[in-house]
Amino acid sequence: MGNTRLAGMASARAPPSPGTTTSRCALWHRTTRGSGDGGGRDLGEAGGGASQSWATAAASSLRRDVPAGYPAIPGRKRALLVGVSYKGTSYELEGTVNDVDLMSTLLSDSFGFPSDSILILTEELGAGDSSRMPTRDNVMSAMRWLVEGSEAGDSLVFHFSGHGVQKLDVSGDEVDGYNEAICPVDFEASGKIVDDEINDTIVRPLGPGVKLHAIVDTCHSGSILDLPFLCRLSRTGYWQWENYCRRPDLAKGTSGGLAISISGCSDDQKSADSSGFSSEQSAAIGAMTYSFIKAVESEPGTTYGRLLGAMRATIRDGQGSGRRLLPGRLGSFVRKMIPSGAVQEPQLCSSEMFDIYKKPFLL
Repeated sequence: MGNTRLAGMASARAPPSPGTTTSRCALWHRTTRGSGDGGGRDLGEAGGGASQSWATAAASSLRRDVPAGYPAIPGRKRALLVGVSYKGTSYELEGTVNDVDLMSTLLSDSFGFPSDSILILTEELGAGDSSRMPTRDNVMSAMRWLVEGSEAGDSLVFHFSGHGVQKLDVSGDEVDGYNEAICPVDFEASGKIVDDEINDTIVRPLGPGVKLHAIVDTCHSGSILDLPFLCRLSRTGYWQWENYCRRPDLAKGTSGGLAISISGCSDDQKSADSSGFSSEQSAAIGAMTYSFIKAVESEPGTTYGRLLGAMRATIRDGQGSGRRLLPGRLGSFVRKMIPSGAVQEPQLCSSEMFDIYKKPFLL
């Protein structure tokens, strides 16, 4: 299929200068990991109490009233796509709406998702319908909508494009001591959505035969679903699953279904907006979203291992293009031998272990 959707992408906004990138971890009130750390900054404590409360309700009590504008609970395939631009702020992002538009097209054209089973939340849509504004309440309601009534054979997709941060873990279940969180448009007033809440809302309710893919394009998103297994993949293709469950007494898996997350970077990295990946790309788009769509369209029926490897290669070439002066095969060899900590690396996590080079990627 090539990259026809990427090449034909239009944007109503003026894109940044070619090759520029914008971090999806904005610079806010106070540092997350101490003043000596060069990473992203926390978003302050406004609304922090709400963001740290866990969604402790069991799967049977997840049924809630959802806004009238949301699609009726559909059949085998449904998707929730959230793009947050944070318009009018110093940490505004330009590529998030493009991200969800492209993801919607990919799901419809390549994987047969009916258009009326795809729920999109953006500030643009929210201007005409308040239920489509990506506020904390709406995102939580939409996540409940995504999994509600799911049955064996259902395929669910959650895509979030926006800012992500880390917060100190007080429960002792995080390997690195930090919770990961996504930032709705009203995070300063209502709080962030931490990985514990995401896990409780869209992972634990999944029953046998239900499949969920989360595609998350934010900073610090490696373990954003709090799934128990993270795949370590080297540039030479060697891979192994790492148990990411620090406290076995805290259930982080599903209720029999399968949950897989593909995220923009590891927990200690930043993810970027970029308009400089290729000559065919003219509008801002998330680096991870671009690499994901390109990998899927270039090799239909690919495996999870090949998908992750292709995404990382695209991002290495794109994010380093402005700094890499060695051309051709020599330059390629040097880039492979000398890894750059500044280049984000998409991550794969799962509720169960599998052979990443044998299992086909299917939505």
